[in-house]
Amino acid sequence: MNITLKQLRYLIAVADTLHFGKAAENCCISQPALSLQIQSLEENLGISLIERNKQRVLITPLGNEIIQRARFILGDVNELIETAQSNCEPLTNPLSLGVIPTIGPYILPKILPKLRQTYPDLSLILQEEKTYLLLQRLREGQLDLALLALPIDIGDLMSQEIAEEPFVVAMPSKHPLSKRKVITESTLAEQQVLLLADGHCLRQHALSVCAQMGAKEQNQVQASSLGTLTQMVANGFGITLLPVTSLTREAYQQNDLEIRHFKAPIPNRRLGFVWRRTSGRQKEFQILINFFKPLVEQIIEENNRDY
Repeated sequence: MNITLKQLRYLIAVADTLHFGKAAENCCISQPALSLQIQSLEENLGISLIERNKQRVLITPLGNEIIQRARFILGDVNELIETAQSNCEPLTNPLSLGVIPTIGPYILPKILPKLRQTYPDLSLILQEEKTYLLLQRLREGQLDLALLALPIDIGDLMSQEIAEEPFVVAMPSKHPLSKRKVITESTLAEQQVLLLADGHCLRQHALSVCAQMGAKEQNQVQASSLGTLTQMVANGFGITLLPVTSLTREAYQQNDLEIRHFKAPIPNRRLGFVWRRTSGRQKEFQILINFFKPLVEQIIEENNRDY
């Protein structure tokens, strides 16, 4: 039986896209070549992994089990390679970093130029996705490291916090709360708050703050991004909670938007890195974490001061 790692990668690509053409494109090979490799894998295993017709691609029940095992196998292989490379000069090999949409656009543009200057040989591969997908890709070995908002359930993964990021209240300029200099728990009570749609961890953090302060979600309207959320607030749809790092990009564009800070104790979310406990690159991760930490803290401090 001659099963190759390449065949397992092609199988996973088909499972992720449910499309042979897209899978072949992602793997940088022709579709006939990919199909031939999948067929060879099925023949070697003596089972059908994928159901094919002109309309759609379906993974068989046994195929799903094989694919799950294949993900772990490739993850182990990646960790083997990481261990072998651990004695190389740090941060010179490609590193895949996942980041959520409510963090990446607001801090990475300020940090990546400095990172490139300090570690010019580092090839950073970025993936922006929701938290649950990044955690899944971490466990499957598709990512080396992820920058997320905590606390979240990370199971058997490891994490290290780098900063506490305060929330602020964004509101239309003519909103009654705009007359106040700071927001307290009592002033937010019973307010209707706009939130992001399901799937964003920021939604869960904001819901927690709302529950603590007696505010309620405005269920009729949900946004898919912080940019849309901020525009809705500026146009009078309600108030919302924003992480302070987002203000430079989102708040300065809105003339009809007011920002108010909370009176202590200030609600916040914690930013941190997450990685596999078994990774052979943990020394490199620590170097990267130590690089990010003061820069993220500086961004938070500056935004907190300027708005």
